[in-house]
Amino acid sequence: MKFRRIRDLREDNDKFQKEVANILGISQQYYSEYEIGKRSIPIEHLITLAKFYNTSIDYLVELTDEIEPYNNHRQK
Repeated sequence: MKFRRIRDLREDNDKFQKEVANILGISQQYYSEYEIGKRSIPIEHLITLAKFYNTSIDYLVELTDEIEPYNNHRQK
Protein backbone atom coordinates (compact mmCIF):
# COMPACT_ATOMS: atom_id res chain seq x y z
CA MET A 1 0.00 0.00 0.00
CA LYS A 2 1.39 3.39 -0.97
CA PHE A 3 1.10 5.98 1.81
CA ARG A 4 0.68 9.12 -0.27
CA ARG A 5 -0.51 11.24 2.63
CA ILE A 6 2.56 10.76 4.80
CA ARG A 7 4.62 12.12 1.90
CA ASP A 8 2.18 14.98 1.31
CA LEU A 9 2.10 15.94 5.01
CA ARG A 10 5.89 15.74 5.23
CA GLU A 11 6.29 18.03 2.23
CA ASP A 12 3.55 20.41 3.42
CA ASN A 13 5.44 20.74 6.72
CA ASP A 14 8.77 21.34 4.94
CA LYS A 15 10.36 18.24 6.44
CA PHE A 16 12.93 15.94 4.89
CA GLN A 17 12.57 12.16 5.01
CA LYS A 18 15.61 12.03 7.32
CA GLU A 19 13.90 14.31 9.86
CA VAL A 20 10.74 12.20 10.00
CA ALA A 21 12.80 9.00 10.07
CA ASN A 22 14.68 10.34 13.11
CA ILE A 23 11.37 10.96 14.90
CA LEU A 24 10.43 7.33 14.25
CA GLY A 25 13.88 6.02 15.17
CA ILE A 26 14.50 4.47 11.75
CA SER A 27 16.76 5.13 8.77
CA GLN A 28 15.84 7.48 5.94
CA GLN A 29 15.87 4.52 3.52
CA TYR A 30 13.46 2.56 5.71
CA TYR A 31 11.12 5.56 5.93
CA SER A 32 11.34 6.08 2.17
CA GLU A 33 10.03 2.55 1.73
CA TYR A 34 6.93 3.53 3.74
CA GLU A 35 6.19 6.43 1.41
CA ILE A 36 6.53 4.39 -1.77
CA GLY A 37 4.58 1.43 -0.42
CA LYS A 38 7.45 -1.01 -0.40
CA ARG A 39 7.06 -1.56 3.35
CA SER A 40 4.02 -1.59 5.65
CA ILE A 41 3.97 0.89 8.52
CA PRO A 42 3.68 -0.56 12.03
CA ILE A 43 0.82 0.81 14.10
CA GLU A 44 3.30 2.40 16.54
CA HIS A 45 4.72 4.50 13.71
CA LEU A 46 1.26 5.44 12.46
CA ILE A 47 0.38 6.65 15.96
CA THR A 48 3.59 8.68 16.16
CA LEU A 49 2.98 10.22 12.72
CA ALA A 50 -0.66 11.04 13.51
CA LYS A 51 0.42 12.82 16.70
CA PHE A 52 3.29 14.60 14.96
CA TYR A 53 1.06 15.91 12.16
CA ASN A 54 -1.95 16.45 14.50
CA THR A 55 -4.27 14.26 12.45
CA SER A 56 -5.79 10.78 12.66
CA ILE A 57 -4.49 7.44 11.50
CA ASP A 58 -7.63 7.19 9.37
CA TYR A 59 -6.50 10.27 7.48
CA LEU A 60 -2.98 8.89 7.03
CA VAL A 61 -4.28 5.65 5.50
CA GLU A 62 -6.97 7.43 3.45
CA LEU A 63 -10.02 6.08 5.28
CA THR A 64 -11.22 9.66 5.69
CA ASP A 65 -10.60 12.97 3.99
CA GLU A 66 -11.03 14.85 7.28
CA ILE A 67 -7.55 16.03 8.27
CA GLU A 68 -8.60 17.24 11.75
CA PRO A 69 -7.96 14.69 14.53
CA TYR A 70 -10.84 13.08 16.32
CA ASN A 71 -12.19 14.67 19.47
CA ASN A 72 -10.62 12.90 22.46
CA HIS A 73 -13.45 13.75 24.85
CA ARG A 74 -15.24 10.60 25.90
CA GLN A 75 -18.81 10.55 27.10
CA LYS A 76 -19.47 9.06 30.53
